[in-house]
Amino acid sequence: MKKIALFFFLPFFIFSCSLTDSIPEPDLPLEYTALANVSYGSQPRQVYDIYLPADRTSSTKTMILIHGGGWNSGSNTDMNAFRDFLQEQFPELAVVNMNYRLAGPSLSPYPMQIEDITSVVNDLREKKGEYTIGEEIGFIGASAGGHLALLWSYGYDTRKQVEMVCSIVGPTNLTDGAYLSSTNQELEEMLDQFGFTESQLETASPLHRVGADAPPTILFYGGKDPLIPNSQGMDLRDRLEELDVPHAFYFYPNEGHGWIGLNLLDSIVKLRAFMRDYI
Repeated sequence: MKKIALFFFLPFFIFSCSLTDSIPEPDLPLEYTALANVSYGSQPRQVYDIYLPADRTSSTKTMILIHGGGWNSGSNTDMNAFRDFLQEQFPELAVVNMNYRLAGPSLSPYPMQIEDITSVVNDLREKKGEYTIGEEIGFIGASAGGHLALLWSYGYDTRKQVEMVCSIVGPTNLTDGAYLSSTNQELEEMLDQFGFTESQLETASPLHRVGADAPPTILFYGGKDPLIPNSQGMDLRDRLEELDVPHAFYFYPNEGHGWIGLNLLDSIVKLRAFMRDYI
């Protein structure tokens, strides 16, 4: 799948939950710490960068950033602007900017990339004493990263750690007729990465995994996105409404697969307001 430049270049996010066991608080206030390329698996792509805030405690929450790139390209460096924004505007949060294994010939993104997210979450929980953080997490994902953030939050958060999830132009329903009937070669290649049966596509679709216990969700979509049909965001919005899950949906009719300018500023304001409600 051709990589599309995503211009939604400022971030924002939040969360909160409950700890299952206590961690002794440090005797002295902790200093800011940044660790690069922390390994969470045996493969070169299975690494993350973590930014631990000063004065953190065992209640400090962690935001996990997931990059896009059509599931077969991209890097966590694509999310550095989101990282910088979070560190400036929400200095009390820990931030994880993760890489994951990329799809390729005979290597499907699902469940491989979901397994990588699980490994990161498990690694953070195992090291919560070392890092001095809590178990509460949130996600912000862009494009394919938005899809992965939603799918993990809805289908794989068995410990109910996710307090909030944000998708920016992320696919939500791979069984959408707009995809299955498309003659666009790029879209066909995108779906082919997941398998060739509708059952496989359904299992990998956030829309088909969401339930009434889903975390608060905020969605941003563009009306002229060449990769994401309008139905993707709207159908998930409607399902969240049916399930009475706290959510917000923002649609920019004249925008594509990301945006800049006044609509970007509008998106930031809306996401920050949503964050304040669910931190």
